Amino acid sequence: MLVTFLKRFSQSLGILLGVTVITFMLTYLIPADPVRMLAGRSASQETVENIRHQLGLDQPLPVQYGRYVVNLIQGDMGRSFKQKTEVTTLVLSRMPATLLLMAGAIFFELLIGIPAGIIGAVRRGRKSDNFFMMMSFMGVSAPQFVVGLIMLYLFAYRLEWLPLGGYGTLAHLVLPAVTLGITGGGWYSRMMRSSMIDVLLQDYIRTARAKGVSPWRVVMVHGMRNAVLPVIAMIGLDIGFFMAGAIVVESVYGWPGIGQLAWQAIQTIDIPVIMGVTLVAAIFIVLGNFLADLVMPLVDPRLRQN
Repeated sequence: MLVTFLKRFSQSLGILLGVTVITFMLTYLIPADPVRMLAGRSASQETVENIRHQLGLDQPLPVQYGRYVVNLIQGDMGRSFKQKTEVTTLVLSRMPATLLLMAGAIFFELLIGIPAGIIGAVRRGRKSDNFFMMMSFMGVSAPQFVVGLIMLYLFAYRLEWLPLGGYGTLAHLVLPAVTLGITGGGWYSRMMRSSMIDVLLQDYIRTARAKGVSPWRVVMVHGMRNAVLPVIAMIGLDIGFFMAGAIVVESVYGWPGIGQLAWQAIQTIDIPVIMGVTLVAAIFIVLGNFLADLVMPLVDPRLRQN
């Protein structure tokens, strides 16, 4: 177990190092001069060159990258061109809202996807299986902004059960979290169904049934414990997605998360903020997969030997 931990940890560090290279190169790949954006359009060439020298952008590329990594280790992700604020401060101010939305979305994904997948596998080929798979296909295919607007109209405007948007209470969380959960739940249900079908055909499942183990215990204990492993791995990816990828849903509901911050930065070509959000999302993707790798051996003891 310790060897696995150290191996996964070293791999995670290597991935993060690669991400820092990619985010650093954004400065040179984007067809815009960050110094000119920082100085303003009316700034003279002398002013631009002075700022370039102050920022160290006239130094060799390896020196700049080394300084960038050192600053990252110290928690310094640069300064926003447009908002004139430290990127770290901007990201941390949006973090609570994003973490709350992430937790809510994953909860609803699992609440929708796992039961639907289990029912579909147990009743394969029947009407209930066809119904759940049709709903999962609709959930995966429907654009999130359409789902969000429909839910806003029905549950916030017409029925007035929930707020139209904003942030501050659990009531504000329900609609955006369910909107994200519908798409993820569709993926999880299909994944869980496929995995559960494979597990239910295994020899140890037939042995458990032959011994007279109750059908409920066969499915929920012997079957689900092994079938849920792909879902755990998928949750690790979702953590990173929700950190920066839920831009559409955050915009529809006015949710002040990191995704909304990223969209605003893209519109204004605020490179330091784009780099900061990209790096934070990458960190959470790596962290999510790292935690998934640690949790899966606890669920399936056979993986502890690898």
